Amino acid sequence: MSLLRRRAFAITAITATLLGLAAPARADQLDDIRKKGELVVGVLGTDEPNSFIDPKSREIIGYEVDLARAIAARLGVPLKLKQLAVAARIPELQQGHVDLLAASLTHNKEREAVIDFSLTTFVTGQKVLVKKDSGIRNVAELAGKKVVTVKGGTQEPNIRKAVGQVEVVTFETGPQAFQALQQGKGIAFVNDEVSLLDQYAKLGGAQAQYAILPQNISIEPLALGIRKGETKFKAVVDEVLRELEKRGEAEKLFVKWYGPETRLKFPSRGFKIDSDKVES
Repeated sequence: MSLLRRRAFAITAITATLLGLAAPARADQLDDIRKKGELVVGVLGTDEPNSFIDPKSREIIGYEVDLARAIAARLGVPLKLKQLAVAARIPELQQGHVDLLAASLTHNKEREAVIDFSLTTFVTGQKVLVKKDSGIRNVAELAGKKVVTVKGGTQEPNIRKAVGQVEVVTFETGPQAFQALQQGKGIAFVNDEVSLLDQYAKLGGAQAQYAILPQNISIEPLALGIRKGETKFKAVVDEVLRELEKRGEAEKLFVKWYGPETRLKFPSRGFKIDSDKVES
């Protein structure tokens, strides 16, 4: 390397160092939340019982809302909920419009590339609801048929993986997709098992016209979404979740929103909030 090139390299290195020293350090999200005095959590608000609008109070309530409330309490700040569409969840988190996602979010490998996840907060599967007069008795028989589901979730890729030839029509929310099934816009409705059970229960006397196919098309570990690289914030979130499990509060929340006395009538909880499960 010539003397001139060595001098130019040295000047460039010194300049870069000075710029690095002059640039302010990136703020830590945990500090930012405490400084602004609120925890902004993105929720769906349309996915009972994870997050939905109470018809009496008109406030958003649910299982994941209660988890978010516990985290806000640990941070000593009020909880602010922001209702999001399924497809907008991750972009809203990445752009800093919300601090945390409590929005029926499946933890999978693809999403790990762009966001981080809390410990697994719920484990469910995805299933298919059909009209009995469709003649469909198993998932494989959906080949060549039109199905409806939610836009931006894992439902569409999972049904395409399970059934080679299937036409998928998506809608912004689960209730919209369910209504589309009722209106004959598809022969089947694909969604998380919990949501399907809830929507099936709402059919009342019309339940006799519908059936949930027995096969799971996937196993879905749900978790809270955290901005990539916010390790301190993730540590606090996971600590709160572990303590809820340890004190028995996580079990109480499950019973409150999913248990035998609810519309969903889950007999027991087949998981604990103690690990990071990833959809296979």
